[in-house]
Order: sequence, then C-alpha cells, then structure tokens
Amino acid sequence: MTTPTAADVDRYLVDSLIGADAAPALVANAEAGLPPIDVSPPQGKLLNLLARSIGARRVLEIGTLGGYSTEWLARAVGDGGTVVTLEFEPRHAAVARENLDRAGVGDRVDIRVGAALDTLPEVAEDLGDPFDLVFIDADKVNNTNYVQWALRLTHPGSVIIVDNVVRGGAVADEQSADPNAQAGRDLVELLAAEPTLDATVIQTVGSKGWDGFAYAVVV
Repeated sequence: MTTPTAADVDRYLVDSLIGADAAPALVANAEAGLPPIDVSPPQGKLLNLLARSIGARRVLEIGTLGGYSTEWLARAVGDGGTVVTLEFEPRHAAVARENLDRAGVGDRVDIRVGAALDTLPEVAEDLGDPFDLVFIDADKVNNTNYVQWALRLTHPGSVIIVDNVVRGGAVADEQSADPNAQAGRDLVELLAAEPTLDATVIQTVGSKGWDGFAYAVVV
C-alpha cells in the first residue's frame, strides 16, 4: 500500500463530506483561465460552517477571484443575507458573477470592482449594519491594512479570517526575502498587539500545500 498524500486525503474528504458542491465554480474558473489560487473545497466548506456557526447575515470578502469562496459564504448567509465582495480584476469579477448566478445565490452578492483600498471607503460610506464576518484573501502585502479596515466595519463578536498566512512555514523566518511571508509576520504582530482582537493562526496542509489562516474575534 502506498502512503497517502495530503492531496489524497483532501480528495477522500471531498468525496465523503462535500461531494458535488466542490466542483462547478472551480471547473468554470479553470476553464476561464483564472489562476488556481481558490480556497480548496474543504476550506470553502469550513468558511461556510464558521459563518453559519455565528449566524452571520452580513459578510465582507476582500478578494473574490472567481467567486468560489464567495459562493460558500453566500450559502451561509441565507435568504435575506448579504455578501459584499471586492475584486481588483474586472475579468475575474465577471466570471464570479456568472458562477454565483448559476449557483442561485447571485442576488445575495454585491461585487465591487477595483483596488480594495479604493473601494473600502465606499463600502464604509454605504454601510448600514456592520459586518458579522470578514474574509480576507487578496494581495498579502496589504493584509494589515485590510484588517484595520475590517475593524472599522465590524462589531464586537464579529469574526475576521485572513487566508495564506503561514506561507509554507516562511512566516516563522524573520530573514525571509518573500514579501508575502513578511506580510504574514506583520499581520501576526498586529493581531498580537491589537487590544480589540483575540486571535490565533491555524496551520493547514492539503491539496493547497502547507499554509494556514488567521482567525480573530472582535472583542
């Protein structure tokens, strides 16, 4: 018997616990030539479960890509819920809109196109009730800026999740030349110092390799 790989385990878990929900948007994104940097199906399902566990009705996502994680979050907020998602690339946003409409959740999703640091002030200006959950999965060098914006747009008890923090372990290397790894260190330092956040970082391994995400609660 060969030793199963992390990707083998992911496939087993997808077949056992997620099934067909894992496939359509990912296939459409690949066919459209989008970069294969979506969250994995188990990660998407985790986002859905986390949002449901706190009863999230308003979600902000920074980094849409083709809308795969957006779809999981839109399912979580349910009828009458809202996901506002920010995407830099117009072509990615167009693919996401098709995927979300095809999945039957497009009416719950407001896609805003442009650099997130430009569109976040617009989101703040339009804000009614604060967001219950913020998922950040965009350009890593701005993660601390995005978290600081998230603090302005949430309420005590809101959850902030930041993807791709561990960077194959490089986050622990203070000499790393990788700007994304340094951004991860900057984020960890912010989470440690910010008195209105209680946070941890969870390492992950799977079909996406060795990485991890930050999970913070606004207090």
